Amino acid sequence: MILWVVFALMTTAAVVAVLWPLARGVPAERSGGELAVYRDQLAEIERDRAADRIGEAEAEAARLEVSRRLLGAADKTSAEPRAPTDPPAWRRRVAAMVACVALPLGALALYLAIGSPDLPGEPLQARLKLPPGHNSFAALVSQVEAHLAHNPQDGRGWEVLAPVYMRLGRFDEAVTARRHALRLLGATGAREADLGEALVAESDGVVTEDAKGSFERALALDPTHVKARFFVGLAAEQDGKRDEAAAIWRDLIAKAPAGAPWVDFVQGSLARLEGNDAAPSAVARAPSAPAPPRPGTAAQAAPGPSEQDMAAAAELTPQQRGDMIRGMVDRLAERLKRDGTDIDGWLRLVRAYAVLGDRDKARAAASDARRALGSEPDKLRQIDELVKGLGLEG
Repeated sequence: MILWVVFALMTTAAVVAVLWPLARGVPAERSGGELAVYRDQLAEIERDRAADRIGEAEAEAARLEVSRRLLGAADKTSAEPRAPTDPPAWRRRVAAMVACVALPLGALALYLAIGSPDLPGEPLQARLKLPPGHNSFAALVSQVEAHLAHNPQDGRGWEVLAPVYMRLGRFDEAVTARRHALRLLGATGAREADLGEALVAESDGVVTEDAKGSFERALALDPTHVKARFFVGLAAEQDGKRDEAAAIWRDLIAKAPAGAPWVDFVQGSLARLEGNDAAPSAVARAPSAPAPPRPGTAAQAAPGPSEQDMAAAAELTPQQRGDMIRGMVDRLAERLKRDGTDIDGWLRLVRAYAVLGDRDKARAAASDARRALGSEPDKLRQIDELVKGLGLEG
């Protein structure tokens, strides 16, 4: 209701602004103003002479001068053009009626076309009392991004934003945010492991050399860090070092605190590695695998080996894990079809097919990589070395 009152007052002000000049008309010509001044001067001279303030000779001289100016002003006034007369009254009335009708109707039509008259009111005080979850998540992210655009040295801001990017699947931006937080806030085991996690997510689940370096630095700072230890084992598995991966995961399980929710997931990964689970492992970032939504949780799983994620991923059946892994490999292959310049992507794809047991697909991927990288001998050499190391020749 208040909104409509405000609109009515604004419309009234606009109408008055249009009608006021119409009501005033054209001001009357003030051609006699200068003549009146000179007449007043003559009368003043007569009063001064009568009061004996000036002599007769002075009075006569003053009369002549003022009379001369009076005659000049009279001649000038008669020669000037007359000011235009006011427009007819009927024209002013028509203009006033049009303004009174057209302005409110035009404003109302414009508001109904582009406004939101049915939108309920939302006072600021009521919005401030809402719990955080009721605010627009995208708006909150935009606010943090705007803050960091003006304050790029705010390490805490980058650290807050990085896990949000991970949940949104914006992995390249998560890597950038993790690097900024690490640089500005200093290295810790958790920050190095978080950076490695983001790099693994960005690489479609493959533990690259860059990611592996982050996990190794995390373990140098904190030898007990669960996330880093798990991913170092996963890197060993992806490199074909199954015994080393199994040893890392056995030690992780043996030293787990009582009731740790991630133990079941690591045990499942170890069982699969030792041949007790039919699901293969290649580019799987198992701790960040998107498990089916559990009641009361968001459907979007957070990447990274958090305890909750590891417990959730452990609930996947062998078939689900196998499908998940192959889906990631297929997405990597599709991306390389669109952009074949990514040497790291080709190396991951060939290695993934080899670990999955699809040696024909591994050889085909190597051939595709050679065609895509034909003009870059250094990258071709890396492909040839990988093919030789995996025994895919011939």
